[in-house]
Amino acid sequence: MKTPREEKSNFWWEGLVLLIASLCLSILSQEAVFASEPVSAEPSYLLGPEDVLKVAVWKDEQLTQEMVVRPDGMITFPLIGEVIAAGRTAEDVRLDITKRLMKYLPTPNVTVTVLKVQSYRIYVLGRVLKPGEYQAGHHTDVLQALSMAGGLTPYAAENDIKIIRRQQGSEELVFSFRYGDARKGKELHQNIVLQRGDVVMVP
Repeated sequence: MKTPREEKSNFWWEGLVLLIASLCLSILSQEAVFASEPVSAEPSYLLGPEDVLKVAVWKDEQLTQEMVVRPDGMITFPLIGEVIAAGRTAEDVRLDITKRLMKYLPTPNVTVTVLKVQSYRIYVLGRVLKPGEYQAGHHTDVLQALSMAGGLTPYAAENDIKIIRRQQGSEELVFSFRYGDARKGKELHQNIVLQRGDVVMVP
């Protein structure tokens, strides 16, 4: 016959085993959901050169193609020719193609999918462990970019970091970033999301 202390100990271990089993099942179910869903760009993502698209027209295999956005920001689609892709969302491109195809097809059902995000490149230069160009498949903020570059070197001026953003033409915007403050959880508003082509300079 078990003592009250032994029964309490067994109850505690059984509860722990049930908790671990529940957590494992939860993780496995989440992985199954993620595995079943295709990875795609956010609906608001603006396309850029080298992004890979799939344009499909329902019930027309000849008009279903994969294509890469050219350096000039254009794609070429059968029947309608040149289509502007850079600086637009996939939905914008879909609507444009659909409208122009209506000259040739009565009710074209068009879908545009982003297969690969390859235009979102950022640059981390200066006193970091791994300076260079980084291709990100998702929106990246300053702290994430510094992490991708291996972090700061011991002699980096952590509170004098600059983010350089080139606007249309030759205009440049410069943002300050104080890593020391962000590391302490202060002034987190300065941890901005980087745009395509931004340069993080660490002196």
